[in-house]
Amino acid sequence: MSNASSAATPKEYHRMALLIASFMTLIAAGVGFGVRAGILNDWAVRYGFTKVELGTITGGGLVGFGVTIIFFSFLADNLLGYKKLLVLAFALHVLSVIITLAATPVYGFAGKEGTYWCLYIGVFIFALANGVCEAVINPLVATLFPKEKTHYLNILHAGWPAGLIIGGIIGFLFCGEGAFITHLPWEVPLALYMVPTIIYGIMVVKEAFPPSEAAAAGVTTKEMLLQFLSPLLLFLFVIHAMVGYVELGTDSWITNIMENVISKYAFLLFIYTSSIMFVLRFFAGPIVHKINPLGLLFVCSIFGCTGLYWLGAAQTGWAIVAAATVYGLGKTFFWPTMLGVVGERFPRGGAITMGVMGGIGMLSAGLLGGPGIGYKQDYFATQKMEQLDDALFQQYRSADKKSFLFFPAVYALNGAKVGVLKDDGAELARRTEIETKDDTLSPETKELNAWWAANKPANEEQYKHEVEVVEEANIFGGRMALKWTAIVPATMGVCYLLLVIYFQMQGGYKQVVLHGEESETEQYTGGVEGPVE
Repeated sequence: MSNASSAATPKEYHRMALLIASFMTLIAAGVGFGVRAGILNDWAVRYGFTKVELGTITGGGLVGFGVTIIFFSFLADNLLGYKKLLVLAFALHVLSVIITLAATPVYGFAGKEGTYWCLYIGVFIFALANGVCEAVINPLVATLFPKEKTHYLNILHAGWPAGLIIGGIIGFLFCGEGAFITHLPWEVPLALYMVPTIIYGIMVVKEAFPPSEAAAAGVTTKEMLLQFLSPLLLFLFVIHAMVGYVELGTDSWITNIMENVISKYAFLLFIYTSSIMFVLRFFAGPIVHKINPLGLLFVCSIFGCTGLYWLGAAQTGWAIVAAATVYGLGKTFFWPTMLGVVGERFPRGGAITMGVMGGIGMLSAGLLGGPGIGYKQDYFATQKMEQLDDALFQQYRSADKKSFLFFPAVYALNGAKVGVLKDDGAELARRTEIETKDDTLSPETKELNAWWAANKPANEEQYKHEVEVVEEANIFGGRMALKWTAIVPATMGVCYLLLVIYFQMQGGYKQVVLHGEESETEQYTGGVEGPVE
């Protein structure tokens, strides 16, 4: 360890200050994620992105998150150390906001393609910063509180939903057409994640850090890597890929989908489900640890499947709230409990096995969840609009077909054209005036003006018809996407049930406890934790 003070014990460090700094990293990640979920429509309208393109932008961020967690998990214990990595994360967070906020100026001279890559790279770097933080904060908190790991790790991971709540409130007040106070330019609310970033950056620079628990215990990298030969661990990785898809993939879209159904109240729904997660993670650590984790995960999968399908079918306000409650209860414990299972069954894996687990979840959310749910929306919205008014669909569809994995390529509704229709060209006129004054009228703006001049509804009746058809298609696409996504937690439930049966055949779920060079297992009774010497 390179820190001069690394020989000190955890008690000699400002443990609560380091815990708060770690908590702030998750708040920064949650605020950025929550606000971004509320400005996807702004990006669609302003730059003409389809759902698949938006899903790829948000998904790219999650991919970067996953890759970074895995990579830096190998470096946190013995090479770079905690402090250097968190300073790096702070620098990446600052860089990400600079690049992302450059999207609109880039649009003026590089058009949609340049803006797409500006947003993609900005979101990707934001995710890199979050990944570096995630690779550090879990083993750091475990080192700081060696006798109360479960309790303080639950407190730590309450920072993520706390950030989502703050981001959701910002979105409700200032994002989208139905903003409660005023619709600010998307750059303003997004930049607010720099507030917790600056807080944790200052604290990291000021504080001293302890050596990692794994480094102090003498666990080698070779011992950690040998854990990957276990079929059980590989099976858990497959399940966690599904966790990433259904939790983070759905969360990246849920506000956008529900905006079509309940308008501005979609943000309140997002805040509500995040609040459920925050409360349970913050206060339920001791309770969760007294329950067989696989049984808990099986129950959560039932709640998750039911909640998602119900959200896709609910028609009234109270039914939507009830469905969101069930979904919120289901998703709350997936991520931390899966990490707990890996930690209990594979303690010799240290930070690496837990880092790879988290990275796989993020990669799945980015490569499959975000783009996949976006594709499902486009696919079903297209089908519905072709049934309702095929000629109108031809007016509003994207120029090119988009595909996902091995599924067929489809045309999608062009976000910019739909946005022009919804506000009857008001935003387009404002944008054209601004760009003309700055002498930066983009090719996309010129093309959109020409399209609107040729396709503007002839009268009020035609205008209402077009708006109704487009909205109905979008609502149908979103609902069907949620229903089909419910298949994922259903599959997870089958996997958890198989694990429950497997461990019952082995005499019950048992926690592996390490004692120096010897290892043994203990019958799972809840809070049993063996020492790692």
